[in-house]
Amino acid sequence: MARILLIEDDDAVRNLLGLTLNHFGHTVIEARDGKEGLELFKEAKIDLVITDIVMPKKDGIEVLMKLVEIQIPMVKVIAISGGGRQSAIDNLRLAKFMGAAKMLAKPFSNEELMAAVNELLPGSRASKPAAK
Repeated sequence: MARILLIEDDDAVRNLLGLTLNHFGHTVIEARDGKEGLELFKEAKIDLVITDIVMPKKDGIEVLMKLVEIQIPMVKVIAISGGGRQSAIDNLRLAKFMGAAKMLAKPFSNEELMAAVNELLPGSRASKPAAK
């Protein structure tokens, strides 16, 4: 399965997303903000990045800009954003413009998350939970 870097400042959301991704067999590396996420990205071989947009220290747009700058063509990015409905839509439009492959507005379901992951990582399809 894939190695996924999950960058999310909200502990509850990060834990829930991490559990979901682990449940489907993925290895999840968690970061609490964009600065920590970029440091972890440099240290590990990552197949997919899932990043929140609005975060302290470095936001998701800064993460996208840095990933484009270091030009890692094989990594795909899913941008996620919540808050007010219109601000989330605006943030996700900007993320798409900056290079995110998929966008998800919070709240989203586990099915929506996994559909996006599976679409971007077709070689590691996980439609069923990992065997225990």
